[in-house]
Parts: sequence; structure tokens; C-alpha cells
Amino acid sequence: MGVNIDPFNSKNSNIEGLKIIGAKMVTDDRGTVRELYRDSVYAEALPVTINGWKQINLTRTKKGAVRGLHGEAMNKLVTVATGSVFGAYVDTRPDSKTFGAVQTVHITPGVQVFVPQGVCNGFQALEDTEYLYFFDNEWAPGMPGTALCPLDPELGIQWPIAVDTNDLNQISEKDSKAPTIKELRERLNKA
Repeated sequence: MGVNIDPFNSKNSNIEGLKIIGAKMVTDDRGTVRELYRDSVYAEALPVTINGWKQINLTRTKKGAVRGLHGEAMNKLVTVATGSVFGAYVDTRPDSKTFGAVQTVHITPGVQVFVPQGVCNGFQALEDTEYLYFFDNEWAPGMPGTALCPLDPELGIQWPIAVDTNDLNQISEKDSKAPTIKELRERLNKA
């Protein structure tokens, strides 16, 4: 087989500051090495300066389950260690020119998404999956942020696997009862 090198690449999305990244991967007869993060390369590609990742989480999520949409006060770099997901992102930054925009990304090992602070992040596992989150701030209960209902019809997210809101193995009550984008707009207009 020899050695195959997939170079790092980054492209913009329809959400300002959200980047879809192809990690550098080196594959040979023994397997694959993926660069999850290299500061010198990512510093040029990301729209903000990351002064070190403060917290890294790994979730194991069952096929069909939905997590999110959550937009805490932190920038995130997300990817999968194993499996694959349908990632969904919604811009909830009040001053953003792309407020309300939705971006979806099929994430497999080697595909990453940089999610700017204030953009909601969510996903549905397309198979049993290990999902990685890199945060530039430590999560704390009550920290500022926004949550949206991932099933809000106005968002138009076409989840690949049908979601049963009564099945807590598939979606949490907290996520299914989160505000809609319309409710968020109304709240922001009152502020």
C-alpha cells in the first residue's frame, strides 16, 4: 500500500466563523495517524486565537441518539474518534450577520468542525459513536449560553434517523423542550 498522506484543509461554511476541517492523516499498512490538533497549523485556519484547550470531553453516544443544540460561552473543536455523526450547527449570536443560519456536516474520523462561541452545536449518532469536544473554557453549571430545540421545524434540520421525543434513549427532555429559534428571537428583541 505504501504511505498515503491526506493534508490538513479548512473551508468556510454558511455560518460566519464556523470552519469545516479535514485533519492531516497519514495511512500505511499498519493503520492511520490523525492529527487532532497542531497549534501552528490551526492558528492560521481558525478565526480566533485559542490560548490552549481548557477541557476535552469524549462522549459515547448510541445510534440514533441526538445531543444538543447547545451554545455555551466557549469555542469548540468537535470530531469523532470512532463512528460517524450528522452534525448540526445554528448561529445564535445576536450581532452576527448569519444569525439563524443552519449548517450540517457529516462527521467521520478526520473531519472536524470549529464551532465559534455562541453557535449551537448538536449531532445525531449514525452508529454507536465516540464524539470528541475540545473546549477553550471549562464548562461550569449556569455558565452563559443558548440552547435550541433540535426538532424545531423552523430550523429545517433533516435528522437522518427519525426522532421519538418520548424515547429518552434518543433525546433528553431538556433538549426536546429547549426554546425554538422564534422564542430565542423574541427573547433577544425584548432585551
